[in-house]
Amino acid sequence: MRAKKRYGQHFLQPEWAEKLVDAIEPRSGDRFLEIGPGPGALTLRLAPLVAELTAVELDPEMVALLRPQVPPSVTLIEADFLDADVRPLLDAGPLRVAGNLPYNVSSPIIFKLLDVHRTTGRILDATLMLQREVAERIEAVPDTRDYGVLSILVQLHADVKRLLSLPPGAFRPAPRVHSSVLRLTFRPPAVPPADEAVFEAMVRAVFTQRRKTLSNALRPFAASRGRSAAGALEAAGIDPARRAETLQLHEMARLADVFVNG
Repeated sequence: MRAKKRYGQHFLQPEWAEKLVDAIEPRSGDRFLEIGPGPGALTLRLAPLVAELTAVELDPEMVALLRPQVPPSVTLIEADFLDADVRPLLDAGPLRVAGNLPYNVSSPIIFKLLDVHRTTGRILDATLMLQREVAERIEAVPDTRDYGVLSILVQLHADVKRLLSLPPGAFRPAPRVHSSVLRLTFRPPAVPPADEAVFEAMVRAVFTQRRKTLSNALRPFAASRGRSAAGALEAAGIDPARRAETLQLHEMARLADVFVNG
């Protein structure tokens, strides 16, 4: 069993896999979706503790290695999670999610989970192993360097809690970075925007120029919606000299709603 660089594989060591299972707090009636089980360090520990586990793995060699070891309650799917349709799994009931995510695609995976939550409301939580810097971006609060698109879009839909911090030595081969485990507990939007697609497009637009004042950073997006940035900021009661990274969630939602409601 060798880690493949093209899949971003780093295998969790047994003692840390035990700690991760404890942090997940599985219950006997839970249904789980695991993203990227690899050789099964988490899968084989989690499966006996829950009702059902579906694991999605891209690497066919890992699937072949793991398949003979799993109990009947485990379903292995050989697929790229980003391409897999997981909605049929939700027809049978709510799911919890766990995964040691490949660091090069962790943000797209999180955005996919957010999309599934938005459209189905049936993902309860996700306990995810992430590069520490990505975890810090998710946890970030306004007026900090790490606060941005990922922070806002996750925190709109989930409560975030850090469960573990791991050194490079927790994996084989050891990555060059530290890792963190976060739990995202999904819920209805903290401040429901009038149109979430507009909200997301605006957030992404203003953070492409995060060092500019809002009056400048917002201008291209406002023009695309037939509005002036100055007029939109005035309608939302937001100082145009502020920067995007200073806005609270409710201020972002209020500003986005101006472009929806006029």
